[in-house]
This record gives sequence, structure tokens and C-alpha cells, in this order.
Amino acid sequence: MDKQNGEFLVGWGTLMLINAGLAQGKGRSGLNWFILSIFLGPVATFFIVVSDPIARSQPGEKT
Repeated sequence: MDKQNGEFLVGWGTLMLINAGLAQGKGRSGLNWFILSIFLGPVATFFIVVSDPIARSQPGEKT
């Protein structure tokens, strides 16, 4: 593996971790988005950023 490929993989791996954190912050599964980011990368980031957060119900709140 040459240096350029190694840097690409490090960047892609970092993006995968960022996507997992963004997804968890919006109430979504970090693991699912981490895995999805392997294939979609920056496209997955776009979908996470434009998606609405999942509303979390509070104790005692009627649904």
C-alpha cells in the first residue's frame, strides 16, 4: 500500500466515525450509519446532516 492509499483510508475511516457520531446525536443508530458510511462516505454525511432528529419521548409523555 502506498502512502496516498493509506491517507485515503485514514480519511475515509475518520469520516465513518464522524458519521456515526452525527447519527447518534440525531437519535439514530451509530453502528448502522458507520457501516453505511463504508459504502457511501460523504453521501451518508449529507443524508445525516439534512435529516430531522428523531423525537425522543419523555417519561410520562403521551404518544
